Amino acid sequence: MTGWALDLGTTNSGIARWDPSAGQPVLVELPTVCRVPEGDDVLEAPRLVPSAVHMVERPRWQDRLGALPLVARSAFIGRQAWIGRQALERNRASVHAAFAPGFKLALAAEATRTLARVDHHSVTARGVAHAYLRELLAEVKRATGHRIRDLVVSAPVSAFETYRAELQRIFGAIGVLRVRFIDEPLAAALGYGLGLARESFVCVVDIGGGTMHVELVRLSPHGAKGGQAHVVAKQALPLGGNAVDSWVLRDVCARLRFPLDESARDDETRFWRRLMLAESCRVKESLFLEEKATFLLVPPGMLRLDDPRRPGTSLVEMTRAQLVEVLERQGFYAGLEASLDAVLESAHVTAGDVEEVLLVGGSTLLPNVFALLERRFDRRRLRGWQPFEAVAHGAACYAAGAVNAADFIVHDYAFVTHDAETGKEQHIVVVPNGTRFPTPPDHWKRQVVPTCAMGEPETIFKLVICEVARADGGARSFIWDAAGDLHKVGGKTGKDELIVPLNASSPTLGYLDPPHDPRDRRPRLEIAFGVNAERWLVATVHDLLTRKELMREEPVVQLL
Repeated sequence: MTGWALDLGTTNSGIARWDPSAGQPVLVELPTVCRVPEGDDVLEAPRLVPSAVHMVERPRWQDRLGALPLVARSAFIGRQAWIGRQALERNRASVHAAFAPGFKLALAAEATRTLARVDHHSVTARGVAHAYLRELLAEVKRATGHRIRDLVVSAPVSAFETYRAELQRIFGAIGVLRVRFIDEPLAAALGYGLGLARESFVCVVDIGGGTMHVELVRLSPHGAKGGQAHVVAKQALPLGGNAVDSWVLRDVCARLRFPLDESARDDETRFWRRLMLAESCRVKESLFLEEKATFLLVPPGMLRLDDPRRPGTSLVEMTRAQLVEVLERQGFYAGLEASLDAVLESAHVTAGDVEEVLLVGGSTLLPNVFALLERRFDRRRLRGWQPFEAVAHGAACYAAGAVNAADFIVHDYAFVTHDAETGKEQHIVVVPNGTRFPTPPDHWKRQVVPTCAMGEPETIFKLVICEVARADGGARSFIWDAAGDLHKVGGKTGKDELIVPLNASSPTLGYLDPPHDPRDRRPRLEIAFGVNAERWLVATVHDLLTRKELMREEPVVQLL
C-alpha cells in the first residue's frame, strides 16, 4: 500500500493514505487513539488524533528493548508513551508530570525545551515528538497491518529547515526509509481538489488551535511536482482556538463575578483552569451550529447555595451572539481583516486577483468567519467543507503522485421551478456532485414550460440556480446558508435538506416575445447546461416557438 501521508498539527494530527480502488485519499481509522471512535459527525473531527503525549513512567523490559536504536528501526516492541485520546483520558482527573498536551510549536522553535518529566528526568520536545510519532506509526501498524516506510509530511511554509531536519531524524530512527515534505498550502489545495494545470493565486486561511495564518501563495504545475508553494505574502497572529477558549472562560468568570487568576501556578488552580478551558472549548464548538449552549462545569464554589455570587441558575449558558461579541471585543475579526489586507497589499494584488480561498483548521468554523470571507472574495471562491482533512488528504494525493488528478464538482446544483398544479417550489438537479469537468455544453438538456408563477403571461425567463445539500448527499455533512451561518446536514440532528440560492439577484436567462400564455402547457423553451474549464455553469436557451436562440453557452454561476 502506497501514498501514506501525515498532517502533524498543533492540536490534532491526521494520517491519510491513497485508496487506489476509490481513486481518492482517506483518513486512516485509528480507533484506539482517535478523538471519537466510531464517530460520524465530521464537525467533531472524529478520525483525527490529538497531539497529546503521556510518557511511560515505569518502563518494562520490553519497553526498554523497543527503545534500542537497532530494534526501533525494525520493529515496534513495547511502548514509549500513550498518545491521543489515551493520553488525554489519563490526565482527565489530574495532570501528571509525564503529560505533554502538545509539542509541535516547541519542536519547531526550541527542540531541547523540557515538556514533560519522568521519574525526575526531563523529556524534551524532541523526545516527546519521537514518542508520539513512534506510537502513531505503531497504531497504524496495528490497525492496518502495514508498517509505513515511505511517508509524506505536510509542513508550514514558515517552518525553518531545523524543524524538517528534526522530523527527518525522528522518522529515520523509527524505521521510515524515505520522508518527503509538502508545503501545507499546496497540500490544502490538493486536498480540496484544486486543479493545478496552470499558475494561480490562492489564499489559505488557516485558523487552528494556536495561530491564525493567512498566506497568499502562487501555485503552479512545476511547483506542485516538487511539493512546493511559492509564498507571495503571509501574516500570522496568536488568535487560534486556544485563545478563543481563554476568552470564553474569561467572559464566563466575569459574568459570574468569579476572580480569575490567570497567573496562578499552584496545581489545584492549574487543574481547575484546564478543566474549564476544555469545557469552554466544548461550548464554543457547540455554538458552531446551535444558538446557545450550556456549561456543564462552573468555577469552584459557584454551586454552593449560600454563595452570594451564585446566579439564578446552577448552570451558565452562552449564546452564539455572546460568542460573536467576545470575538469582536478581543479583536478576532479585526485581526482576520487586517491579515487579509496586509497580504493583499504586500503582494500588490486585489481580492479579485485571488482565484481560490481555502479554509483550513477547525476555528474557521467559528461564527461569522465564512460570512466575512464571503464578503471579501465571493462564495464561489471559498472552499471550506473539509477544514480538518484537507491538508492530510492533499499530502496523500502528493504521496501517490495524484497531483494532476482531474477536478470535479463537489456540491449538487439545481434550478428552481414550481409545480404547475400546486405552485410548490421544486429543485431540479442539473449538475450532481462528483461531475468531472469540463463537460459538453449540453451535459443536461430538457424542454420546459415557463412557470408563469403569478398566473400572468411570462415575458422574462428566469431561473434561480441553487447549491443543494441533502442528507443523502455523500460525505459532505455541513453547509453555510445564504447568511453565512453553518448548518449540519443529515445525521440525528441535522437538516434533511438545505437550499442556498446563488443568482437570486440576477436570474434572467432571456426574454420571451411574444409572452408565454399560462394556459399553454406545451414546452416553450429548450435549456442545456454544461460546465466549462473554469467551473462556470454555462446555459444555452432556445425559444421553440420563435426558433430564436436566447443565449448560447453563457456563464450563469461559478461552481465548486
